[in-house]
Amino acid sequence: MLRYFAIHAALLSSLLFAAPALAADVEGKVQTFDPSERTIVLDNGTKVWLSEGASADALREGVEVRVSYEERDGKNVATQIEVK
Repeated sequence: MLRYFAIHAALLSSLLFAAPALAADVEGKVQTFDPSERTIVLDNGTKVWLSEGASADALREGVEVRVSYEERDGKNVATQIEVK
């Protein structure tokens, strides 16, 4: 019985203290766009990697965008891009 509680306590604590991915939004002009690396850098210096499913058709330097992203493996990965 004690073993049962110890296992569940360990699982619960690992879930509670796991760092969740935090989402953020940023707006700005595309300063640079690298289609081979699938990255954009905004005029405020924010660098964002495009996720596999994200379309890059409308992205080019000078375009105003709103980007929703989350941090994955130390990179800002776009979850949604809106061209204004």
